[in-house]
Amino acid sequence: MSGQTESLLRSASMALIQLYIPADGAHAAVTELGDLGSVQFRDLNPDVAPFQRAYVGDMRRLDEMDRRIAFLQRALEREAITPRPLESALPLLDASGPMLLNELASRLKEHEERVAQMNASYDALQQRLQQLEEARAVIRETAAFFAHATNAPDAARLSVDDDNAPLLTETGVSEHASTAGPAFDLSFVSGTIDRERMPTLERVLWRALRGNLYMNYAEIDQPLGGDEPVHKNVFVVFAHGAAVLAKVRRICESMGGTLYTVDGDAAQRDARLHEVTERIEDHENILYSTGAARRAELVRVAESLTAWADVVRREKLIYATLNQFQSDNTQHTLIAEGWVPHAELPQVQLALKRAQESTAGRVASVLQILQTSEMPPTKQWTNRFTEGFQSIIDAYGTATYQEINPGLFTVITFPFLFAVMFGDLGHGALMLLASGAMVLWEEKLLRTRLDEISSMFFYGRYIILLMSVFAMFTGVLYNDIFSRSMHLFHSGWTWPRGDGTLTAEGNGHVYPIGIDPGWHGAENNLVFSNSLKMKLSIVLGVAHMTFAMLLNIPNHLHFGHANFIWAELLPQVLFMQSLFGYLVITIIYKWSIDWYATDASGQPLHNSPPGLLNMLIYMFLRPGVVDPETQLYAGQATLQTFLLLLALVCVPWMLVTKPYLLYKEHKAKTAQGYLPVDREDDVMEDADAIAGGHDDHEEFVLGEVVIHQIIHTIEFCLGCISNTASYLRLWALSLAHAQLSQVLWDMTIKNVFGMTGIVGVIATVFAFSLWFVLTIAILCVMEGLSAFLHALRLHWVEAGSKHYGAAGYPFMPLTLREPLQ
Repeated sequence: MSGQTESLLRSASMALIQLYIPADGAHAAVTELGDLGSVQFRDLNPDVAPFQRAYVGDMRRLDEMDRRIAFLQRALEREAITPRPLESALPLLDASGPMLLNELASRLKEHEERVAQMNASYDALQQRLQQLEEARAVIRETAAFFAHATNAPDAARLSVDDDNAPLLTETGVSEHASTAGPAFDLSFVSGTIDRERMPTLERVLWRALRGNLYMNYAEIDQPLGGDEPVHKNVFVVFAHGAAVLAKVRRICESMGGTLYTVDGDAAQRDARLHEVTERIEDHENILYSTGAARRAELVRVAESLTAWADVVRREKLIYATLNQFQSDNTQHTLIAEGWVPHAELPQVQLALKRAQESTAGRVASVLQILQTSEMPPTKQWTNRFTEGFQSIIDAYGTATYQEINPGLFTVITFPFLFAVMFGDLGHGALMLLASGAMVLWEEKLLRTRLDEISSMFFYGRYIILLMSVFAMFTGVLYNDIFSRSMHLFHSGWTWPRGDGTLTAEGNGHVYPIGIDPGWHGAENNLVFSNSLKMKLSIVLGVAHMTFAMLLNIPNHLHFGHANFIWAELLPQVLFMQSLFGYLVITIIYKWSIDWYATDASGQPLHNSPPGLLNMLIYMFLRPGVVDPETQLYAGQATLQTFLLLLALVCVPWMLVTKPYLLYKEHKAKTAQGYLPVDREDDVMEDADAIAGGHDDHEEFVLGEVVIHQIIHTIEFCLGCISNTASYLRLWALSLAHAQLSQVLWDMTIKNVFGMTGIVGVIATVFAFSLWFVLTIAILCVMEGLSAFLHALRLHWVEAGSKHYGAAGYPFMPLTLREPLQ
């Protein structure tokens, strides 16, 4: 197997390797292998807890570094600073391994401490500034209240029992009454509170003091705070007695209010206001300087943060891989195992040699290939062109190791089936322009960070390219371009003029390719296109499923089960062809006959064309009986009876033959007294998935094999009917696409034809713009996505179920390259 030529037809031939790596050069070796991206390491310590592994200390250290990077990234986001991309970020230093980690850990710690200290200082200053601003607002509003109260007439609350009445009313109170006025002996409590809590505070105070208070409040116009500004109110509460004032303070503080001491004397308030204003200015200057220093620090961090994050990501992968290795008794050598494609073994050996040279190691790493009965992972060889098509197949399931890769054939079958449903020369041309642009500027777009939607379309650029080319081809066959027909050649139909008839007449010409444009606009156009596309979908469906079934032949030959070809595949093919293959032949035969031809005397040469659907139904309901008026050819009843009997014979053929062969093979092996474990064909086989057989490395139970074969046979027989019917979606979506395109044309551009003058120009421009936008959005994008999904279903279910095992697991090598975003 090691000499096998790698190709796109099968997955890569894999080898299980064992590495003996010196402990002091393990980091360099894993780094080189990770950069190569060709080794999928196995965990040799599955029973060891993560915190008990050899490099748990390094992993914790890297986790701490990762936390600090996340902290710095959040700080950059708050300041709206964009870090430099990885390809242009400033590197840390020209070092690797422990030296690099030590330097990086030190730098991250320093930056985190500085940024955290600046954040703490900034937050403290911001909080103190907010307190000063609140104090200034309290002083101003209290002064304004006293000024208003001094000049206002006395008033009193008229009702203390009405809950809906205002709790407090303005009244005449002198400034001196706030301290110990001779008239009222009132004192007051002032402060701020969130605006939403103001009505609740007012109500609670009124209830708690039974109305024995006077209260006023005002809104602070500007929101207070930094990153999360809040809206607050200033309140002043007048009451009598120290106990009552203490109670007011407790209530205010319990509801989140902040109390501030304000002197009742106007001169002292003015002096206090001036002092607070100056302190606010000082704090704003200091706050600005602190913010500028923090931003400058973060700008320096942004120059290299992505490079640091990439280093930590790589090192975490390296040490996580090292934790999968085993140590020998001397603790000087690490033992590793992993899967490598045979074709890349030389590159792996060169990578190990480079690692030894970079560390100046005296002991080289040793590589040896192990023999195993374990199924290897599956790696499909791809390139830029086939990568997208392979992802379509991998989304359904990973191919079993070394089975035929359906992704290779999907390159043609997928865009073709899509085009059958999407056939339109104009819509295909629009898709070709978009996909062609992505292919033309491919290298530039690969270096650009695209958003999620754009990257999805760019990843499938070659799929869209082929879909558009095939859509243009089928558009020519359908003679359809933006719901209009194309008169590329001489039509075979002539529409008489002036004689009052609406019936076209044949002129002897045969349209060389596609549908004759004379059908466009005819009253029976829909009937004709329905019949044609429905039959065409059956022909294409049976051909696609037959091809998928025949792919079992190279699988059976490769895995050493050539007898499964006649034991299972042959009856399956005969069963399908005797029923639906026969239907395809009758469709083509019916197309080849001119049912309206006449002889020299004008008498018709044939009866009316028979309905093939009724023919197939009565083939089961009345075998051996064919109505002479609906007979398609001579000897039809005999042939149909033979085909029906052949299909019935194939059912027990599928049920019995393969289980018998498996039982016979098992008896032959057990008679030898051993089971071979070094045959690569047996080692690499998952027979249940590929050939429906029994795995040589599991206990053979005949009952399970028989039950599995019964289920498989029933599923196949019923699936032949349902899968064939499923291909009718080719007809349905093609018809829907053409009709929707026609409706869009009739509702937009067609309505403005005939308009003249400036109105006609404006109407034409508007109608064309509307038609073009809706064509892109509905017919190209939405209808294209619908046809894409239906083509996907035909490959996953109808074709894949006939041959694709998909019982493997993907090859996931260690790679240190940055993942695409």
